[in-house]
Amino acid sequence: MPESPSERLRLIDREHPYLSIAEQCRLLDLNRSNVYYQPVPVSDYDLFLMDRVDRIYTELPFYGSPKITKHLKLIEGLTVNHKKVERLMSVMGISAIQPKKNTSQKHPRHPVFPYLLRRKKIIYPNQVWGTDITFIRGKGIWFYLTAVLDWHSRYVLSWQLSRTLTADFCLEALNQALEIAVPEIHNSDQGSQFTSFEYINKLKEYPEIKISMDGRGRCFDNIFTERLWRTVKYEEVYLKDYQSFDEASESLNQYFHLYNTRRLHASLNYQTPEQVYFSKVENVSHN
Repeated sequence: MPESPSERLRLIDREHPYLSIAEQCRLLDLNRSNVYYQPVPVSDYDLFLMDRVDRIYTELPFYGSPKITKHLKLIEGLTVNHKKVERLMSVMGISAIQPKKNTSQKHPRHPVFPYLLRRKKIIYPNQVWGTDITFIRGKGIWFYLTAVLDWHSRYVLSWQLSRTLTADFCLEALNQALEIAVPEIHNSDQGSQFTSFEYINKLKEYPEIKISMDGRGRCFDNIFTERLWRTVKYEEVYLKDYQSFDEASESLNQYFHLYNTRRLHASLNYQTPEQVYFSKVENVSHN
C-alpha cells in the first residue's frame, strides 16, 4: 500500500460497482473528509492576509487578533479591521497563547487531563511525545498539518496533512506513531481533536501511557512542538508555493525525511533526530 495519504487518495474509485467510498477509505486507511472535501472559495486578498497573519503568528505566537491587526496596520501599512483578522484566524485554527478558541477549543463533554510535565526532565526517547496542529498555506488553498514528536530526540514519528480540522487525521498520525513505539507520556493541548473520545480511547488502549494536556492559554507547555512548527514554516512552507494537496503532501514528506535523517540540531550536539532517537532507544532497551 502507498505510504502517503495523497498516493492512497488516488486509488479511490468513486464509481466502483461493489465498494462504497467509506469502505475504500477503511481499506486504504484514509480519512473520508479528504475524499469528500470541496475547497471553499476565498478571495485572493483574504488568502494574502492569511499568509501575513500566519507569518506574524509564527514569529509572535503570543499575539492575538487585536495585536496582529495593529501589526498589519502600523508595520505593514494594510487597511484591515479586527473582525476580519479574527475571522481569518478562526478559519486558520490559530489563536494567541491567551485562552484559545479554535484548534484548542475542547468539546464541552470531552475529557481533559492535567499537565504532567512541569519541571520534568526529558532525558530519553519515548519518555514524552507531543502533538499539535498548524496551518499550512498554498497557492489559493490551505491545509492543516499535525505531527507526533518525540521531545527528547526531536524525532518526528509521524505526520498527517488534512483539508479539514476534523479529528480523524490526528488519530491517523497517532496510530502510525504507535506502530513505532509507545511513550510514557503523551502531551497535547485541549483541542477537540485530541480530547475526542476516539483519540482518548486509543491512548487508553495502552495502560503504560499517561495522558498530559497543556494548561489553558499556555502554548509553551508544548514548546518543542511549537519550535517544530516554526522550523517547518521557515525551512519548508514559506519557501514553497504549493499548488495542490498532493504537491504539499509530497513536499512535506521530503522535508520531514530530511529533518529526521539529515538536518543537524545544535541542541542535539549536531546529531540528527534519527541518530539520537534510535541510538538511545537501543540503549534503553538493552538496559
